[in-house]
Amino acid sequence: MADPATYRPRPGEIPTSPGVYRFREAHGRVIYVGKAKNLRQRLSSYFQDVANLHHRTQQMVTTAASVEWTVVGTEVEALSLEYSWIKEYDPRFNVKYRDDKSYPYLAVTMGDEIPRAQVMRGVKRPGTRYFGPYGHAWAIRETLDLLLRVFPVRTCSAGVYRRAEQSGRPCLLGYIDKCAAPCVGRVSPADHRALASDLCDFMAGDTGRFVRRLEQEMADAAAHQEYERAARVRDDLAALRRVTEKNAVVLSDATDADVFALAGDDLEAAVQVFHVRGGRIRGQRGWVVEKVEDVTDAELVEHLLQQVYGAVADARDPAATDREARAVARDAVPREVLVPVLPTDLEQVTAWLTGLRGARVDVRVPQRGDKRELAATVHANAEQALALHRTRRAGDLTTRSQALAELQEALGLDEAPLRIECYDVSHTQGSYQSASMVVFEDGLPRKSEYRSFSVRGPDGDGAADDTAAMHEVITRRFRRYLDDRHASGELGTTGEVGPDAEEGDRRRFAYPPQLVVVDGGPPQVAAAARALAELGVTDVALCGLAKRLEEVWVPGDDYPVILQRASQGLYLLQRVRDEAHRFAIAQHRRRRSKGMVSSVLDGVPGLGPARQQALLARFGSVKRLRAASVEEVAEVKGVGARTARAVVDALAGTGVSGTASADDGDRTGMLGP
Repeated sequence: MADPATYRPRPGEIPTSPGVYRFREAHGRVIYVGKAKNLRQRLSSYFQDVANLHHRTQQMVTTAASVEWTVVGTEVEALSLEYSWIKEYDPRFNVKYRDDKSYPYLAVTMGDEIPRAQVMRGVKRPGTRYFGPYGHAWAIRETLDLLLRVFPVRTCSAGVYRRAEQSGRPCLLGYIDKCAAPCVGRVSPADHRALASDLCDFMAGDTGRFVRRLEQEMADAAAHQEYERAARVRDDLAALRRVTEKNAVVLSDATDADVFALAGDDLEAAVQVFHVRGGRIRGQRGWVVEKVEDVTDAELVEHLLQQVYGAVADARDPAATDREARAVARDAVPREVLVPVLPTDLEQVTAWLTGLRGARVDVRVPQRGDKRELAATVHANAEQALALHRTRRAGDLTTRSQALAELQEALGLDEAPLRIECYDVSHTQGSYQSASMVVFEDGLPRKSEYRSFSVRGPDGDGAADDTAAMHEVITRRFRRYLDDRHASGELGTTGEVGPDAEEGDRRRFAYPPQLVVVDGGPPQVAAAARALAELGVTDVALCGLAKRLEEVWVPGDDYPVILQRASQGLYLLQRVRDEAHRFAIAQHRRRRSKGMVSSVLDGVPGLGPARQQALLARFGSVKRLRAASVEEVAEVKGVGARTARAVVDALAGTGVSGTASADDGDRTGMLGP
């Protein structure tokens, strides 16, 4: 642990302007990001007597080794830059908003040439309109099935669409009039886009216009005695009404608002938000917050608004028109944001949200009437969510801390292993050798940091055995660590920096784990220890977990470390080992599947998937291509004379081998030397 006095800047060096600051640990990793109206006043509060600080703040300042800051023009700019840096660096001491589940949305891909309506989860994509979130994916599919009667937009995947386009026959939905079938030209792309736009308008709350239009169509059909068409329109109208009736009216004045509520204690909080559009609840979402920093409810609300609305700017489509961009922004940022307590910097948050929406946004606490009653309902949902979370994860924070402390004591480490990396090797009788690296931070998996390796061996044909494979993988990972540290330079500096982080900051392997775990016993541990020694890496602890008796082996010891069966430390090691095993098998299966379907053309230099498709489209089969001359092959668009000669030689058996090598390097992370 570092002494904050060793990196404390002189007070005169820190400006009194608004800005954003970053604390870094000894290896240069950002561990905390914050903003301040007055940088000097704010940063000075961290360097008072450590005993007077909140215990979480104490842990942060003693873990850090340097601090740097960026001056900005206004407090609104500081709010925006803070959100960007928190998203980029994911600092471990900032408040974490973790969804208690991955919420599904109804998404319409307006950025595509032929928009598609589908269920989507995860990160929002530019050019796509999102509606929800919904509690269950089946609710979206049920709603979409009703809406397709009136708005028959495409719902099929790209592969199904291409096959229908090539065959000239639509899929089943096209035959039953639940798709306008743009794949076969029944409607033009412009008309289909208009249908998708109408669907988006309806989902955004403009329901009355479409109901009135269908009522008029039904009346006109009946007046002209077209009773069958009138009956179809009547059924369409009933479908629209069923969709609108699914969401009860909660605010009679057709309010557009997001209603937030908090319920929690000093360690955790549950957050709930109801998305109300046109007076109806259109979606509900919840988070469980781990308070890894000392924050008030007002600060939590401010961070929460950053989390929810900060992605609006990221999801904007540069190719969208101003009208489309405004529609997306107004769907995402409503006119009213109702919160349990006002954020600390109300004026700046309001100005920031107004800029995102493009119109005035009112952030306030509901005091009376229907909105106060709805806020109470949201708060009740938050309390229930917190109770359920505590039931499912009783003592989770305590057990994670206990597990790390047990590992520190059992392995004789100087500090708790906050970052653990585990490695495993998978293969089938020596073929398609693959290895995995999984990462656990603070006792939880960090899947964005997972990496996979294709084991090459000295001759490119794979390693001789598992120990050689483990030696290669550890060598490649930590050689990359040393290269990144050398390229990034000294990151542990204190002072002012520009708002654009340097390239070295983004190198993910410029810092090591506190503990490396290998799946195996003494041979695998010895191979990993030899790799670390050859590279001169001495500040990383190492152990192995043998499967049969769950023994923990450390380098140089003749006897294993025995952890009790009920030990939280052993349970954490088992979770890490099992996750590495799962990830290695998944990578191995992907490589094996690809190798089993490899083509004779895969190994031809300069011949990628696009040119292979062009050749097969021109000649129809490999047999006909084999009979073609160099000149005939060279006539295919994109294939030159040199590539044509390589193709003919490969098919004749005089050039490239008929089976492509399955070792394509590191699929994830690009960790090759």
